[in-house]
Order: sequence, then C-alpha cells, then structure tokens
Amino acid sequence: MSKQAEVRRYSLVIEKIRNGQYPSFREIRDFLHQQGFQVGDRTIQRDMEQIRFEFGIEIKYNHTRRGYFIDYENSVNIESFFHFLEIVNTAELLTQSLLESKDALRHISFDTGGGLQGISNLKPLLRAIRERRKICFKHYNFQTEKTTDYTVKPCLLREYQNRWYVVGYVGDTKKLLMFGIDRITNLEVKAETFECDRLSDPASLFDHTIGLVFSQNTVQDVILSFTPTQGKYIKTLPLHRSQKILIDNEEECRIKIHVIPNYELTQEILRLGDTVKVLEPGWLATEIRQILKKTLKQYQ
Repeated sequence: MSKQAEVRRYSLVIEKIRNGQYPSFREIRDFLHQQGFQVGDRTIQRDMEQIRFEFGIEIKYNHTRRGYFIDYENSVNIESFFHFLEIVNTAELLTQSLLESKDALRHISFDTGGGLQGISNLKPLLRAIRERRKICFKHYNFQTEKTTDYTVKPCLLREYQNRWYVVGYVGDTKKLLMFGIDRITNLEVKAETFECDRLSDPASLFDHTIGLVFSQNTVQDVILSFTPTQGKYIKTLPLHRSQKILIDNEEECRIKIHVIPNYELTQEILRLGDTVKVLEPGWLATEIRQILKKTLKQYQ
C-alpha cells in the first residue's frame, strides 16, 4: 500500500477519535471499513503507534469511557498536524475526482497567479532542517532590490497565504531571519551539521502571531467588532486559534484574540475595510485610523 494511503488511513483514525466521543477499537475499525480500508486489527494498532511516533500525537485509551481519545496536552504541534491532514484530504479528493473524470480540472478554479516559484526547494530544505545541516543560498530582497549570499542554520518551514518561508539562524549569530523560498536561488545543503539547542520548538515563535512577523513584544488582547455578515465569515475561519466570541447579535459580532500585534494583523484589519472596527487596544485603533486617513488623501 502506498504512503499516501497510509496517511489517509491515519487521517481517518484521527477523524473518528476527534468526532466519535471515545470510540472503541471496533468502532474505529468499522469506520475504516466503511471508508474502503479493509484492514485488520494489527494494522490499526500499528497505525496508532505510527501516528504517535511520526507525528507526536498521543492517542490514549480511557478505561472508564472504554474508548480512545487524543491527549492534547502531551501531543506535539497538533494544530500543524490537523492542518496537514486537511491538505492531505483535499489532495485525495481532487485526485479521486480527476481519476473518475478527465474533465474534473475544468470544473476547478485555483486562486493562483501561475504557480509559486521555488517550490522545488521545499524537499531539500525540509531535509536540511531534519538533519540539522547548514544551507547556503542567494536571496533577493524586494525592498532593497538586492541579492545577498547567506549561510543559514534552518530550523523551521513556515507557510502563510500559500507562500512558503524558511526560518533559521544566520551564520554564527543568534539572529533569526525568515526567507521566502520563491526568492531563493542556488540552494545548497551542506554536509556540515549544527546544534540547535537555543530553541527547542521554533514553531512556538508563531503561537501568538498572525502571519510571519514574530516579535518579543508582549501578547495583548485585541478586540474587534465586525458587521453581522462579516462575523459569519470570522466565526467559520477564525483570525487566530485564541479567538473568542464576546458578542454575537443582529448588530455586531465582537471577538477577542490574544496575540502580538504585528504588520500582518494590521494588513488583515485594513483588508476587511468598513466591516471591522478596532475597539482595543487604543493605540492600534489610532494606528488604523492614521493609515486610513493617509490612504484617503491619495484619492483627494
């Protein structure tokens, strides 16, 4: 069986446990059978072990409830894993549709400007991160319009708005930078390895961040008021995992997120135009107001 089929099976096991309210082993097996996977008990047990070994997701058995559950507290990068499963499931759905009909792609429209450059760099970059190998490359900066040579100790791949970035320490410094893979050329994975003990979990840099710009600034409560219609979109696609609904009625949908305000948050607020208003913190509301005034002047 292909690796893709195995990952799909992992996805179904997780789906059943997340939605099944402590499903028994038999219920998990029956669910897999219903989805077309006629596998035995030993295979399912091995799948659960692999989910823990490969992805750090702790599946445990509750003797009182007589069923399985996910131990969220002791699972590693669980949000990233769930996002990964969404990508896998979407890819499988599209693949099956294409196999059923060659005309399937005629009925699908992708939001893309012709494909992301540098996507071929993902595999060697991931290998370098896993094996802790230094990398060398040339990177083009849009702001300075200059190309610079870098030697980097990579520690994380970050995806945002369908673009990929590699995060790492530059040279022998403690300076952590981010590079868009679409602007990387002449990538070379070096034989030289490095120790990355300064940051055990680099993904935690983005726990309280929307987008790319992480900061050591304090985490703050940001309260936003949306129109009822826009609120429906915000509820189904939250701005951040910390999002909580404060008010939801015919006049407004008010939410609170616990984040480090950054450039991407400001851009997201501006993108939503008159459907959102910043209530707290006051300094962010003032910043948005000043940007909008400056924008308006360009049309006068």
